[in-house]
Amino acid sequence: MSKALTSIITMLTLLPAFHAGQGSAIEPLHFHHVHLNSTDPKVAAEYYLKPFALSTTKTTFNGFEAVKTGNVFLLFSKVAAPPQNELTGSQTSVWHFGWNTPNSRQYNEKFRAIGLEIAQMWDAADGKLVDMSSDTLPGLPTQEQILEMRKKGTQPTREGGFGYLRGPDGALIENAQAGNVERFNHVHMYHEHPLCAMQWYSQHLGARIPQRGAPVGADCKTTAYAPPTWPSFSKGGFVREPSGSVSFDDISILIRPWPGGGLVSTRGKLVDHWALSTSDLTKTVERLKSEGVTFLEEIHLWGNSRAATIEGPDRIAIELIEVK
Repeated sequence: MSKALTSIITMLTLLPAFHAGQGSAIEPLHFHHVHLNSTDPKVAAEYYLKPFALSTTKTTFNGFEAVKTGNVFLLFSKVAAPPQNELTGSQTSVWHFGWNTPNSRQYNEKFRAIGLEIAQMWDAADGKLVDMSSDTLPGLPTQEQILEMRKKGTQPTREGGFGYLRGPDGALIENAQAGNVERFNHVHMYHEHPLCAMQWYSQHLGARIPQRGAPVGADCKTTAYAPPTWPSFSKGGFVREPSGSVSFDDISILIRPWPGGGLVSTRGKLVDHWALSTSDLTKTVERLKSEGVTFLEEIHLWGNSRAATIEGPDRIAIELIEVK
């Protein structure tokens, strides 16, 4: 059994079960928006209509330039200098956000045809840059597995898969094939200890954790990091396990490991924060304070509503807004 598979099985065994009763004392919280900093919010917002025209509309929300996609918004604040992203500054806990598309390779062809920038990935440590994961050998292999597959003559499937755009202000935007409908579906995070982050999101914010069986009282930091695999933005590969996810409504917070820690605050960076809505902000804030959650901003007026901001694992800023 490979180390990667062993790591996955270990993590799934340790995950606490989620059932209807878990988190029942937590008032419902819903995914509301991703908030980005931009030197030109209007242009940035208009960009998203080009790759994802079927699921996005340009609008404004609470005074911000905005894109509405399903029940979620992308909001944009104007900044004087280009906001830092992973290419121009230290890495935050936000890796990227993205859409599911019914045919990701066709979408990628459209992106190239209309002149959008593709963020390419390495297909191996000794390989080449490609647009899509399906241009690489199948299964997210290690370099050792890649060499073995080459000997056997294994070829890329060149069907479906995932790829990325480099959008306004350097935003990394995923295009991943799944289902029959184009839709915004996730924010992909880095956390030093993915299982610990999942538990935090569930305990404090009522996020849903996939059902994994009986809970085990084990240290959430015990799962070992797996070897790097490809495709990867780094030629040296990408550590993908242990991974995890939680969800708010139909939006997933996906998690990849960030070995070694050192992730910096999201505040003032390209993706400044993401936000959840609550129908009673006072009640939510009082509960979170009783649980010892760190607050970055107390309750304040936010346009025609109210908001507060907390800090989650690995310095992710999470805004809480009141929606009656």
